[in-house]
Amino acid sequence: MKTIVIHGTVLTVNVQNEVIFDGAIAYENGKLTYVGPTPIDLSSYDEVIDAKGKYIMPGLVNTHGHLGMSLLRGYSDDTPLQQWLEEKMWPLEGQFTGEHVKWGSSLSIIEMIRTGTTTFVDMYDHMDEVAKLVVETGQRAALCRGMIGLCSEEERKQKLADSVAFSREWHNQADGRITVMMAPHAPYTCSPEFIQQILDKAEELNLPMHIHMSETQWEVAQNVQDYGVRPVAHLENLGVFNRPTLVAHAVHLTDEEIDILAKYDVKVSHNIVSNLKLASGVAPVPKMLEKGVSVSLGTDSTASNNNLNLFEELKLAAILHKGVTFDPIVVPAEVALRMATINGADGVFQKDQLGSLEVGKAADFIMLDANQAHYHPAHNPISHVVYAGNGRDVTDTVVAGKFLMRNRELLTIDEERAIFEANRMFNLLKR
Repeated sequence: MKTIVIHGTVLTVNVQNEVIFDGAIAYENGKLTYVGPTPIDLSSYDEVIDAKGKYIMPGLVNTHGHLGMSLLRGYSDDTPLQQWLEEKMWPLEGQFTGEHVKWGSSLSIIEMIRTGTTTFVDMYDHMDEVAKLVVETGQRAALCRGMIGLCSEEERKQKLADSVAFSREWHNQADGRITVMMAPHAPYTCSPEFIQQILDKAEELNLPMHIHMSETQWEVAQNVQDYGVRPVAHLENLGVFNRPTLVAHAVHLTDEEIDILAKYDVKVSHNIVSNLKLASGVAPVPKMLEKGVSVSLGTDSTASNNNLNLFEELKLAAILHKGVTFDPIVVPAEVALRMATINGADGVFQKDQLGSLEVGKAADFIMLDANQAHYHPAHNPISHVVYAGNGRDVTDTVVAGKFLMRNRELLTIDEERAIFEANRMFNLLKR
């Protein structure tokens, strides 16, 4: 079926950051076939959708999260990271079954569809449940079986075997909407030997790596105490960066470490809200961008955020660094928007397929209700999206040409049931 969406304001996020007033996009078989002004002749299209009063833009890409942890939203706030993890999160997560992950992840997927995220990265356990949800809901995802090495050798072997089996079963499935990365949790939770074993499997399976890195000062100091070097040099020495790598956080970096990330083209997921809420610090994003590091946006989990509305990360990425650096021109709106879209596509190693509205790319897009006071005067749509917009303005979410939400109605998942089941599963946990 040939579909065209007409009379919208199109934010392409192409190289020129082109904005097309009274614009249109057309797609067929999940791919964009036209991006430009609204054509006069529409006779060749099977479906014509009028988007007058709406912005049309690429779907957002959330490059770091733990979907199942939505069951723990609000369970423990205002606590330092290590205490939060060891005393609050891990004891409850240790009780999680596949059912817990299924319904926690369902909450997360609903929230992302409603707020305009079309592609997400998830690092967690019971990943088969998440993969099945991606198939059912039509989302796009890069999935990782997260591996914490603070356990017996037998358990580590089982985790790695699980990850390999998951990768072989799910990589490039769901018509390519599912990809897989190998994911040691962090240098401070995985021994060098365990990271090396995971890296060897990533080489064998030709998969990227995803890992938490340099999130807190404590973590960096612990790495120096344990291995004599900071996390960046540690992972470089282990050869991790020789594979395509996405690191989450990268808050505590020296200038020399930023140079190393740039040298290896390491991708960084900037989790600005989670890092602020856990008092981990503020990542040196302007320096990373200046050095050519590809920086995208991630929410982390709702247990540390506490939502998956990537528009919040988008606005904060554009304004917080101005305040920290006392420089109003760092991370301008255009750059922040790219961090949420095309840089996110780069973070999941699909920049040639996702992240901008260009012919040949996937028909992954969202529409926002711009017929509201906070989008007017209508002279600067990029500014309005970044500084005035919100995920709750999203009316339509489309992945590979399929509507997951249309006129704010979810089409692929039962929200009422997911809310009921998530509460039921949480109440089964011993606290």
